[in-house]
Amino acid sequence: MLTPHFIAPARFDDPAAALDQLRLIYDSSINHLRECLQRFVGGENLPGRVRAYYPFVRIHTATVARAHSRLSYGFVAGPGTFETTITRPDLFGNYYLEQLRLLLENHGRNQSVQLEVGTSSQPIPIHFSFAEHDHIEGSMSVERRQAMRDLFDLPDLGAMDDGIANGTCERRPGEAQPLSLFTAPRVDYSLQRLRHYTGTAPEHFQNFVLFTNYQFYIDEFIRLGHEIMNRVPDPQTPEDEDHYIAFVEPGNLVTRRVGQSVQPGDDMGAAPPRMPQMPGYHLIRADGSGITMVNIGVGPANAKTITDHIAVLRPHAWLMLGHCAGLRNTQQLGDYVLAHGYVREDHVLDEDLPLWVPIPPLAEVQVALEAAVAEVTQLTGYDLKRIMRTGTVASTDNRNWELLPQRTPERRFSQSRAIALDMESATIAANGFRFRVPYGTLLCVSDKPLHGEIKLPGMANHFYRERVDQHLRIGIRAVELLRREGVDKLHSRKLRSFAEVAFQ
Repeated sequence: MLTPHFIAPARFDDPAAALDQLRLIYDSSINHLRECLQRFVGGENLPGRVRAYYPFVRIHTATVARAHSRLSYGFVAGPGTFETTITRPDLFGNYYLEQLRLLLENHGRNQSVQLEVGTSSQPIPIHFSFAEHDHIEGSMSVERRQAMRDLFDLPDLGAMDDGIANGTCERRPGEAQPLSLFTAPRVDYSLQRLRHYTGTAPEHFQNFVLFTNYQFYIDEFIRLGHEIMNRVPDPQTPEDEDHYIAFVEPGNLVTRRVGQSVQPGDDMGAAPPRMPQMPGYHLIRADGSGITMVNIGVGPANAKTITDHIAVLRPHAWLMLGHCAGLRNTQQLGDYVLAHGYVREDHVLDEDLPLWVPIPPLAEVQVALEAAVAEVTQLTGYDLKRIMRTGTVASTDNRNWELLPQRTPERRFSQSRAIALDMESATIAANGFRFRVPYGTLLCVSDKPLHGEIKLPGMANHFYRERVDQHLRIGIRAVELLRREGVDKLHSRKLRSFAEVAFQ
């Protein structure tokens, strides 16, 4: 077995030193895999199987003393041993540093708890060691590619399920409890999928994410992104837009803000020959607190797929901005719907999150969205209520629900008190609940099928032109308000389970 030099476990009471050790182990493992792979691709017959392992971080506490009851994360649930494997400290360095700091702060003062860092027994699949622009398949024969299986570890789906997040993971007696929602292989798997689905590298994703189900919103986001990039920053202006430093499009095409210097790697991007399935766009801030926008298209399957993967990046919030069918006769085309509850008839999460689990509204997100609507529309009081209604949104996986006989969907929607219907919002919210990512939904009524107002080409085009710009600016303004309030208020205890993992 060809393995890197073994690095023995060590204990730390300094989070920065613990992170440095994690980097050392991870880099040693990745460099070993890449070196052996280069030799193999070059035609060398390696003398044995190649293997390297993820680093782990572990904490042990022997007391039932609780951390401060107002905390929602950063502490373990009780006495015992807790650990997780770690990947990509280059990408998650700041995140890991904060989680390790909180663990020591909440458990180390009175208990003399230390962080243990070492080499785990979890192999790193060779595919997860590739650098961003590595493409080895074309340089090897079919026989050579098949021989890789005999020498290198391939991704093992058994090591990357969502049992921890779903609350179904049962550890064997004596086995350590989880520290985080995702194992290192699960994170690496999602990072690869994000490249595939969005056409952009995970490094570009920001901590606030907007989802939409229409290209019109993306077109407006692109226009706004380039407008901001061409605007000379004014240090005297407190506007949030003056803190955006770059705009990234599919193919990792980077546009820097006027006055910003070009960074290494900016010239590596290239427009893709065809758009990815769910293209992603990133309005970047230096601290990562900018805005990522993804066009998930139509349907709950895409909504689940992309949120399954973005969740490993641990965003501070994600919001759904899109169109919906208004279900009340009092609604007008162009009215807004702020969801405070969801009817889940999308079915894509039924195995992961049972339908009896309620998906609660999050006060901080609701307040920010309502305030953003008021600011952008310049409406208050009755006038604001006239164009925005708060209520239940139903999500279905049947785009032609109105054609079903006997009007049974209509009856269910009425019984649920739903005021709007779409195909994605409940999935976005439910996966936010499932993965402990704060969520919210603001939709715009684009048709009223129960009342004879269906989408027609001319009417739809006029509606899109009138409403998309305003709706997008409301979403961006809501993000700015959430950012100003502070992310600590966002990560609510209502998203945490009984025996919750320590990492946010």
